[in-house]
Amino acid sequence: MSKFLNIALIQSKLAWENPQQNRADFSKKIESLDATVDLVVLPEMFTSGFTMNPSHVAETMEGETISWLKTVATKKQIAITGSVVISENGNYYNRMVFVHPNGSIEQYDKRHTFTLAGEDKVYTAGDKKLIVDYKGWKICPLICYDLRFPVWSRNVENYDLLIYVANWPASRMVAWDTLLKARAIENMSYCVGVNRVGTDDNNHEYSGHSAAYDVLGNRLDNIPFDEEAIEIVSLKKDDITTYRDKLSFLSDQDQFSIK
Repeated sequence: MSKFLNIALIQSKLAWENPQQNRADFSKKIESLDATVDLVVLPEMFTSGFTMNPSHVAETMEGETISWLKTVATKKQIAITGSVVISENGNYYNRMVFVHPNGSIEQYDKRHTFTLAGEDKVYTAGDKKLIVDYKGWKICPLICYDLRFPVWSRNVENYDLLIYVANWPASRMVAWDTLLKARAIENMSYCVGVNRVGTDDNNHEYSGHSAAYDVLGNRLDNIPFDEEAIEIVSLKKDDITTYRDKLSFLSDQDQFSIK
C-alpha cells in the first residue's frame, strides 16, 4: 500500500471532435510529467469535447484511443483516467476508463446522462458504480453530471478518493465549486475534479476550476482558472484514517438502496 498518491490534474482545451489532435496534445502533456506521478486525470470526453454526435468520434475498446492509453500508461508506468465516447453492442457510452500501469483497464459508464443537452437521447446510461483498487487506494471514478447526485456517490464502500471528470460550463461554476467541496466533506474522502477550458463548437465556454479537496473540504491545489494547467497534488492516506477515526461521521450515515 502506498501512503501517498501523487495525482496530475490536466486542465486542457479540447480540439472539437478530433481524437487524433487531442491524443497528440495529451501525449506532450503527459510526457512532461516526472516519475513521481502515480495517476493522471484527464477531462470528460477528452478526445472530442462534449459532443452529441457520437458517430463522428466513437471508438471501440479495441480502438486507437484505448491502445494509446495502454501504451502511454505502460511506458510511463502510471495510471491514467478520463472519459471517451465508446461504441458497443449498438449503443454509445460516455465511458470513463481507468488504465493501470500494466495496461489493464477498468471502466465506468456515466449513470446520469445530461438531459439538458440531450445526452440521454444518444448515450446509454450506466447502472454500475466502480471502485478501483490502485496502490492500496480505493478510488471511485464519476463523470460530470453525476456530481449533482450525492446518493450515487455516497461512500458506502469506504473509498479513499472521488474523481470527477467534466466538461462543466463556465455559466454554472458556482455549482461545480460548491458540490466538489461538499462531496469531499460528506463522504470524508479526498475529492478531485478535472474540468476543461476553452470554447467548443457549440459556443459553450469552459473555465476550468479543476480542484482537489481533502476530507475536511480544504483546497489542496493552486490551479488557475480559464487557462491550461497541469498541477500535481499529493494525497496522504494517513490523513483519511486520522479524521475518520477521530470524527466517525461515516458510521452515522443513513442506510439506503438505489433503484
